[in-house]
Amino acid sequence: MSRRQVSSTRRFVDSGNFPFAGALHSKSRSSPILSIGLVVVGAILLIGYAYSGSAGKFRGEAVSRIEGDYSCTLEVQRAIPYLKKAYGDSMHKVLHVGPDTCSVVSKLLKEEETEAWGVEPYDIEDAEANCKSLVRKGIVRVADIKFPLPYRPKSFSLVIVSDALDYLSPKYLNKTLPELARVASDGLVIFAGYPGHQRAKVAELSKFGRPAKMRSSSWWIRFFVQTSLEENEAAIKKFEQAASKKSFQSACQVFHLNPYH
Repeated sequence: MSRRQVSSTRRFVDSGNFPFAGALHSKSRSSPILSIGLVVVGAILLIGYAYSGSAGKFRGEAVSRIEGDYSCTLEVQRAIPYLKKAYGDSMHKVLHVGPDTCSVVSKLLKEEETEAWGVEPYDIEDAEANCKSLVRKGIVRVADIKFPLPYRPKSFSLVIVSDALDYLSPKYLNKTLPELARVASDGLVIFAGYPGHQRAKVAELSKFGRPAKMRSSSWWIRFFVQTSLEENEAAIKKFEQAASKKSFQSACQVFHLNPYH
């Protein structure tokens, strides 16, 4: 657009019909600083445009990650350092329950003085060789969490669940949540999706059986009260302090509960 305007002006100057042509030519010859200034301004505008485009891209990625398909199981892996700060020695014997539990168990086993087991609620036919190896060793079990877990009371110091309870109706939650608390001796940590956030792709609904139901924190708290579960205030405080120091903010709701005594 600017080049067209210059060409138009040039035609006026060349034809002698532009009354200030001489003055413009004289001014352009005597003011090289003006040309340099225009180049600098143009460069700044281009840089600003490029930056805004890239910033928009990153914002879009953040939104798509949270509002599109995302995984609370992945959030568990990101939160492990802060869970260790919150629970200390209680992280020595951990059970993770949820889809893709093999990835969480594998990561936990790399931590010092940490033993880990997993319960995979869904089929693992397409799982990687490492996951199938964990199943063969009995470290990971495939089990329907709508039924009693195959463990004795207080078998684990800490139980972490993700991407599983959101797919259960209250009817089954009434059975599953107490079961998770039963096998924990020191604490139960729940990673749940936020209301309005998409979880499963349409193609995965056959695997999960039903769309995820994202519930508010107030809904969960009321449900905890109904099932006689109390929030672990000490763990909540330690977890939030550790997370804030590293500017960690989970894309999922995180609830810290005391086990049954």
